Amino acid sequence: MDVMMLTAIGLLTGATTVLFGFGGGFVAVPVVVRADAALGPAALPVATATSALVMLVGAAFATAVTPRPVLLALRGTGGLLPLLAAGACAGAYATRFAPPDLTRWAFVGYLALTALDLLLRPGFLGAAPRRPAEPARAPRPLPAAAGAPIGAVAAFLGVGGSVMTVPAMRRAGHPMRVATALANPLTLAVALPAAAVSLAGSPPSAAATAGSGLVGLVDPFAAGALLLGALPVIAVLRRRPPRIPDRVHACAYLGLLAVVGLAMAFTPA
Repeated sequence: MDVMMLTAIGLLTGATTVLFGFGGGFVAVPVVVRADAALGPAALPVATATSALVMLVGAAFATAVTPRPVLLALRGTGGLLPLLAAGACAGAYATRFAPPDLTRWAFVGYLALTALDLLLRPGFLGAAPRRPAEPARAPRPLPAAAGAPIGAVAAFLGVGGSVMTVPAMRRAGHPMRVATALANPLTLAVALPAAAVSLAGSPPSAAATAGSGLVGLVDPFAAGALLLGALPVIAVLRRRPPRIPDRVHACAYLGLLAVVGLAMAFTPA
């Protein structure tokens, strides 16, 4: 997969970062698996590690250009961030020892279960039903106790955490526009330790044979090409965000989960 193709896919990565808070993880993992197919079973841990770096840079940039009033909705989540980071360290370290097939099908299975949950349980595609006399409630902060498991699963699978934080914030009362924007700073807490662990790791033995030029477990060529396409899109969409009806936005999020899960399921091992 050449630099032009990776950069073009980076455009999609930038769009998902802004519109869905994905930070690039869902798009980057299947793409890098294909780009590094010569590594064989080692391609998936490399893709997960590369995804962490792409998410780190993309989420940092997206957070920097997010309006401050939107970011203020994170007040009350201070205890969540260190636990997200601690869980991410454990998840990123665990990828070194997990069989590639386990990581691959855990990725697919988790997306499938999440998509079913969003589709069947009220509160994501539309407001959860409430009694006529019950007043509307203000959005609630995410519980700090959720940080460690979210961080561990996100770093292990290379998905950034938005697959958990966006639905949680949605059900806490935030519209999709806010929930997806807040996923970016939360992704930072996951991606920073995950990227650090990945960069410090030893390249798989298959990488030396293939002459891949990895830095730790990270493919810098693929990461750079993806970010080359992603960062300009993030800047434009943050400055001029499209107006998407809330329910349409939620349905598109659900649809993208399904598409990425299928892409990973049918990616050659």
